[in-house]
Amino acid sequence: MKSLFSTLVALVSLGLAGPALADGHAQSWTLDSDNSKIAFGSVKKDTVGEIHTFDGLSGSVSANGAVLVEIELSTVDTLIDIRNERIMEHVFKGTPVAILAATFDMDEIAGLPVGDTAVIDVEGTLTLVGTNVDVETEMFVARLSESRVLVTTSDMVMLSTAEAGLTAGIDKLMELADLPGITRVAPVTMRLIFNADEKKAEAAPAAPATVQEIAVLGDAKAGKKVFRKCKACHSVKDGKNGAGPSLHGIFDASAAQVEGFKYSKAMTDSGLIWTTETLTQFIAAPRKFVKGTSMAFPGLKKEDDIANLLAYLAEETAD
Repeated sequence: MKSLFSTLVALVSLGLAGPALADGHAQSWTLDSDNSKIAFGSVKKDTVGEIHTFDGLSGSVSANGAVLVEIELSTVDTLIDIRNERIMEHVFKGTPVAILAATFDMDEIAGLPVGDTAVIDVEGTLTLVGTNVDVETEMFVARLSESRVLVTTSDMVMLSTAEAGLTAGIDKLMELADLPGITRVAPVTMRLIFNADEKKAEAAPAAPATVQEIAVLGDAKAGKKVFRKCKACHSVKDGKNGAGPSLHGIFDASAAQVEGFKYSKAMTDSGLIWTTETLTQFIAAPRKFVKGTSMAFPGLKKEDDIANLLAYLAEETAD
């Protein structure tokens, strides 16, 4: 439900404005992705209600109230793999992220005491699949501690797919699933938690772990969850290509060598060998590491996510 998803992204960004206000002009905030959640409902066949979520959320609010939020669209989770893939292909059209940019008057609720709450109106612009959509909503903000803020939807949000001109995308989902109907209005709820960014320590930071150490410490079970961000395009099964090549046997393999997959010229000419080090750099920023790659995914920001993903791939893709 494309308009539903796009509005969700907008809501996330709008919610981010609240936490920044809570600490005045000098504080920036970062979304706690592990403890934040966006859920939306749908009804098919008039009687079957379902709940869906996004797993990939990231965002920040600067000290001057500038908001930038990303939702990794490939992490949409409907609990049915084929439906996730269809939504990614036909609704999101392979677009990796939705972005919401917004600003907020930092004076409106600056100095919100711990334990207090406020309701704020925020406006923002959502960019999704090349389209800019103006969105405004009401958010409920609660100051949990000096460095932690909760932002939720103030009321249930009812979203219409027709407003964004996405009727055709929903029609395609109905056709593929042989359904007589899917609701064109859906309820949305969200829970967002933001942590105040720490001030830089005066002492020099400890040396980061080496790439090899990170890989050894990776948690394959956690990496399986991270892989949800990749599975709309990639498979770990031998010979199963999708929008991206199969990742089976990727370690120590040459880049652009999976049979039956058409690579970009940049990847074909890269001369890369997929070691732990090169995979780490590529996963962190694909388009920077291989300029001209056709891979649209923007990359994983957290070292732990990369380490866990590599551990999962090492376990699942070995020959």
